[in-house]
Amino acid sequence: MRYSDHVKPISYLKANAAEVLSKLAEEREPLVITQNGEAKAVLQDVASYQETQETLALLKILALGSREVEQGKVKPAAEVIARLRSRKAAD
Repeated sequence: MRYSDHVKPISYLKANAAEVLSKLAEEREPLVITQNGEAKAVLQDVASYQETQETLALLKILALGSREVEQGKVKPAAEVIARLRSRKAAD
């Protein structure tokens, strides 16, 4: 994707809001909005935004897991499985 093709001034957004929203949903590419020649905002369709948020959440979980491994906060899988089985048997 070339961002230069997806840059519009705020005046374009104001005049063509419905078309912009329709195009965002169809193309699923973000649109950079400029004001006085400077990038000020990025518009994105809801589905792409949700995917981005889910990806960020997964990356955060991976980063936290990696940090715990580095800090030695790990247990052997056999120990964890045995503990889970004993909990299940107690229920």
